Parts: sequence; structure tokens; C-alpha cells
Amino acid sequence: MPTLPQPDELTSLVLRTDFSDDTAWTALKAAIDSFDEQRRATYVSDPAYAGMAVHALVDADAAAGDDDQPRWLFVADTTTMTDEEHSLLAVDLYHEPGRTFRVPPAGYPVVSDNLNVANMTFAEFADETDDSGTCRGFTT
Repeated sequence: MPTLPQPDELTSLVLRTDFSDDTAWTALKAAIDSFDEQRRATYVSDPAYAGMAVHALVDADAAAGDDDQPRWLFVADTTTMTDEEHSLLAVDLYHEPGRTFRVPPAGYPVVSDNLNVANMTFAEFADETDDSGTCRGFTT
């Protein structure tokens, strides 16, 4: 089982696990990158991760040394590639390994930035999901 790659500094790992549609993958990356000029994602498109389920990703993270473990990642899975909204699956790898929520590409920069600077926790985003399990922002 491959270990998870470490994202570049101040970016989050966006890991492709569905390889059914290269056009959807390209469109997803463009949507994430369209927010502004700041780079926010380390993209990994490696067939070694094809079809990996959340539990396998958590196990792959646990197999890495402490210094090499990302604390969360965003998965471009089958739902991401086939659903009209192309929401990524955010996966907690640290506090509650395996806890997930979805985030649309337009919301990715806010989630990634806040997690990277430790302004908010994974749980804060996961607790603000709608009935579909998608975080679309915060209600006050």
C-alpha cells in the first residue's frame, strides 16, 4: 500500500482516486485554481491510489512516519468526477481519522486556507454541513 504524499507548504493534498474522466479532473483543478493567483493545492494523480476507500487512505497515512503524515486531504473520488457540483471529499487524518465532509471547488480555498493556518479545525467545517454532507459556508 502506498503512503500518502506530503503536500507542499501551505497547500492541501488533492488526491485523485477516480480515473474515469480526465476532462473532469482537468476541470476540477481549473475550478480550484480559479479562485485567485495563490497556489492552494498539491495535486496527485497516481493510479496507485485508484479506487482507494477512506479507510485505506487513513491506513496509508498511519503507515507513514509522524513527520510525513498530512493531517487531512481532499479526495477526487467517483462522486467528485461524476456529480454535477464536483465536490471534493475532505478526509480528517488526524483528530478523527476517517471523518469526512464534501466541499465544492468554490469552497475549497476557504477550507484549505483555514486548515493550513490552523485558524479553524476540521471538525468546525464538518459540523457545518447540509443534509448532503456538504460544507457550503457557515450560518451564524
